[in-house]
Formats: sequence, structure tokens, C-alpha cells
Amino acid sequence: MNSLLESNAVLLKTRELCATLVEQPNFQAIRQSIERFAADRVLRDQLTELNTQGAQLQQKQQFGMPMDEAEIANFEALREQFLGNSVARDFIDAQESMREMQETIGEHVSKTFELGRVPRPTDFETECDSDCGCGTEPA
Repeated sequence: MNSLLESNAVLLKTRELCATLVEQPNFQAIRQSIERFAADRVLRDQLTELNTQGAQLQQKQQFGMPMDEAEIANFEALREQFLGNSVARDFIDAQESMREMQETIGEHVSKTFELGRVPRPTDFETECDSDCGCGTEPA
């Protein structure tokens, strides 16, 4: 293991971060949404089928193959049915919230390595023009 990761101080602070995350009210709500979804076999099976059908349609589109209207309609019906369930919607929202938290934490850690110091809010601001390709518009 890397000597930095073996440092008791780094592990201690990592555990403190984890404890802080767990203590957040929205973290517990996220976990509950995921657990409710995980306990529902029908919804899990619907999500698997939805992902399978979506991947098949995407592959057809990617390779320029014709897509059957019945396939599209079936996919849309399955998606509407799935999203019509509040447990499924809560699960999707929970996944997005977790992804956002992980992304934010990861960005801060990466920026720390990049800068060699604790990043400031201004370190995350980007200035660009519309030609830079970064995906943001100028202010």
C-alpha cells in the first residue's frame, strides 16, 4: 500500500469524511430509497429489461440499422411503467444524488493533487469562450 494511504492521519480524515456523509439527513434518505428498490424484485427485473431494450435500440441506432416502431413503443411503454412507480423514481433520484456526491468529492481530491493545496471555490471556476470545447458558455 502507498505510504500516504498508510498514514494514520489520512485514514482518520477519510473515516471522518465517511462519518460526516452517513450523518447527513439526505444520505439516510438515499440509502432508504435504494433499499426499498433492492427489496422489490419486480422493479429490479423491470429495470434490467429496460436497460436491455435500451441498449439494443442504441446499438441499432449506432450501426444505422432500422428500428422497428413496435420495439420503440414497447421500450417507451416499459419506461413509462417503470417511471410511474414512486419507488423506482426515488431510486433513480437516489442514484443521481450519490453520483453527484461522489463526483464532488472526487473533484476536490483531484484538484488537491493537481494544485498541491486545498482547493478554493475559485479553483473550480472556469473561464472559456464558446470555442474552447469545454461545454460551458461564457459568462
